[in-house]
Amino acid sequence: MSLIILMVILIGIGLFVVGLYNGLVNGRNGYKNAFAQIDVQLTRRYDLIPNLVETAKAYMAHERGTLEAVIQARNSAVSGLSAAKANPGDAAAMQQLSGADNALTQTLGRLFALSEAYPDLKANQNMMQLSEELTSTENKVAFARQAFNDAVMGYNNRREMFPGSMVANMFAFLPAEPLKIESETKRDVPKVSFS
Repeated sequence: MSLIILMVILIGIGLFVVGLYNGLVNGRNGYKNAFAQIDVQLTRRYDLIPNLVETAKAYMAHERGTLEAVIQARNSAVSGLSAAKANPGDAAAMQQLSGADNALTQTLGRLFALSEAYPDLKANQNMMQLSEELTSTENKVAFARQAFNDAVMGYNNRREMFPGSMVANMFAFLPAEPLKIESETKRDVPKVSFS
């Protein structure tokens, strides 16, 4: 009789551990799937940039340094995305992607600031359409990043909370790193003055 009770307890513990393990696998697959959405949107963003630069090139011939900086930043961001795609959630890959994407956002900001000085460029149909598509894509990136970060938080909570932490350590489930994009997190508060 006591042997049967011991077997039932061991089977119960085994099922409990299997459930925890499967929950961790589910969480890891969830954040990897969420990263796939970021990949789609960032790839679209990066694919739009050469067209934007080509459109601006005709109007901004003497702003070659800015145009080259945008292309160089785009290429770095594509490399960062490739590294992150290979291992979503890896801290080094997420930091590389974040840094490269922040640099791209800054150089694009300079391009758009310079384009203000070129009324013909601002009025160009291609430039307006590309700017609108880029803005729309950046909004989609923000939503995809939020979904990814939520999935990473859920996974990390599962792997850090007891008893999941024991199973996570036993089977080497590593923590995942959320994607932080500076341009979305650091926004200056507008200053209002009535004087």
